[in-house]
Amino acid sequence: MPDPFKLLFVADIVGKPGREALTAILPDLKREFRPSLVIVNGENSAGGFGLTAATIEEMKSAGAEVITTGNHVFDQRDFVPVLPEQERVIRPANYPPGAPGVGHCVVDADGEKVLVLNLMGRLFMTDTDDPFRAADAILAGAPEHKISVCDMHGEATSEKVAMGWYLDGRVSAVVGTHTHVATADNRVLPGGTAYVSDVGMVGPRDSVIGMEVKGVLRRFLTGVPQRWKVAEGPVTFNSVLITIDRLTGRALTIQRIDRQHN
Repeated sequence: MPDPFKLLFVADIVGKPGREALTAILPDLKREFRPSLVIVNGENSAGGFGLTAATIEEMKSAGAEVITTGNHVFDQRDFVPVLPEQERVIRPANYPPGAPGVGHCVVDADGEKVLVLNLMGRLFMTDTDDPFRAADAILAGAPEHKISVCDMHGEATSEKVAMGWYLDGRVSAVVGTHTHVATADNRVLPGGTAYVSDVGMVGPRDSVIGMEVKGVLRRFLTGVPQRWKVAEGPVTFNSVLITIDRLTGRALTIQRIDRQHN
């Protein structure tokens, strides 16, 4: 029996502190766990909101092989027209037709063809098309592959859990992103799909989801909009490692890999 395919999924990168932690920690994790493929959610890599060609290059230099995104993918205006030029960088597939970029890609990794799809929830989020039907369309039309992973970017855990069950047995893994708060519900569903509601973040620990506490509290206490800034200090590094049977595409295990960077 061949060795399992190992997928390392790294949580949302928050600003410069997150990028620096990724550069410091990811090479060590790759040496320790020897993943077949590394996927990183990079949608908050540029100042905490959006991403740029420069932050993409920095994340790839650190070891990211596919970069997923979410509702902040278009926050940096200069990045919008260059998104289609970025190899292995995808945005939620259920953005309406005409949005720049693509919502899935198939990559060659460790001798396997791997489908990576990016979806976004609709509860408490930007208006988008139906992510469930978008998943159906991608899976129906994707090139032949054995292994597949879905980044389900969403606010509501109920919607993300529902997507996990909807795709159970149809993809190898459904990993939730967006809230920056790691959840402890990682498990392999009965159909063989690894699932976690939220991987967490790679961002400042002493913060509110990566942002300076003071500004966020002013917003909650006064209702007055504040300019949020990425916090400083020690960085929490969240990720999950998923092992997948190469013959069936079914997940075997999913475990949290969490680190700290000072």
